[in-house]
Amino acid sequence: MKIALLTVMSFFWLLLIYYSVLAIAGVYHRIKKKEKVSLDRYPSVAILIPAHNEGVVISDTLHAMSQLNYPGQLDIYVLDDASEDETATIVRSYEQIFKRIHYVKVPPGSPKGKSRVLNYGLSVTDSDYFLVYDADNQPEEDAVKILVETAETTPKAAGAVGYVKTVNANKNLLTRMIAIEFQVFQLLMQSGRWLLFKIGTLAGTNMLLRRSVLDEMGGYDPYALAEDSELTMRITAAGYLIPVVPEARTWEQEPESMKVFIRQRTRWLIGNIYILEKSLYNLKFWRGKTFFHTFQHLLTYLFFTVFLLFSNVWFVLSLFGMDLPDIGSPLLMFWFMSYIVYSLQILGGMVLDRTTSPYNIFVGVIMYFTYAQLFLILLVKSLYSYTWNRIRNKTIEWDKTRRFKGEQM
Repeated sequence: MKIALLTVMSFFWLLLIYYSVLAIAGVYHRIKKKEKVSLDRYPSVAILIPAHNEGVVISDTLHAMSQLNYPGQLDIYVLDDASEDETATIVRSYEQIFKRIHYVKVPPGSPKGKSRVLNYGLSVTDSDYFLVYDADNQPEEDAVKILVETAETTPKAAGAVGYVKTVNANKNLLTRMIAIEFQVFQLLMQSGRWLLFKIGTLAGTNMLLRRSVLDEMGGYDPYALAEDSELTMRITAAGYLIPVVPEARTWEQEPESMKVFIRQRTRWLIGNIYILEKSLYNLKFWRGKTFFHTFQHLLTYLFFTVFLLFSNVWFVLSLFGMDLPDIGSPLLMFWFMSYIVYSLQILGGMVLDRTTSPYNIFVGVIMYFTYAQLFLILLVKSLYSYTWNRIRNKTIEWDKTRRFKGEQM
């Protein structure tokens, strides 16, 4: 028992050090001065926007797209996947006004989902690069330009990935927590990994890719629910880089109800469990820089959850006055240090994004006790769903996130 606890304790401290170093590196990457870049020639870019019943948000999205400032050829394709609402009508009205906005009807097919739609969009377009945005995204005017400049000036770059901010962060407590999570774990950690290891992860939206690289990869995996993470693994295994560009920002809508949030995150987790299973049969996913992605998946979707549960157990036992082993340092430190590191990362993300306020700090303080604990439930739910569908040999289909009537950024 003592040896087991010592092993767990040692690994725990290593994880805390690792995440702390990533956070510090992420802060440095965010604040260091970036050199301005200008290209002699700006390559052609096709923006692909998968859309299914997006009438609530698509007008705001296309308004933002019409404002994009890009010196080269830029075309925007809305890929309509069997919409039954007013999506087609709205897009066609923008198509008549803006020559670079195009409506594309995606033919029926299976398996349903974003990957299949993007593969079709790639087959009917022609450009040097393509850039994916979700149908609720509102990129800032210079986002495309910054992403292309970074990709073109970074050796071995397959493209570049920007920053996703939450347009409805002030809607309620849930959206505020999601926005804070994105500030820390989607950007701060991403920036740290890029600075230290030259490793970037595609974010599903606001991500630029070189068309020739995706052709080499064989397109998107149509069975991948987390198509961005799955493609990241293959691109990295092929020796390409994905630069992280915090200055290229887009604003998107996040779930405003717990029901929608759980359905979205369950899909994300199932998609990443699929990637973990896929990595068991592909040795390339365990070599070179790709190992960091595989290890990151294990940390996020297995070890983090296990340690979260472990620290909770020791905390509860201590509240009831149980005698806990003391091995070098009290085991209660599991909970205490988890909470401190988690909270400091959140505070650092707020400072960098200039979103510190008494209310945001309060939300950050309670996130470990509330928001973080949801992932215990989500992981169990996702593992059950994935395993049950695998036993029945049933394909898990894409589950679209519900949109809400929002506001422009």
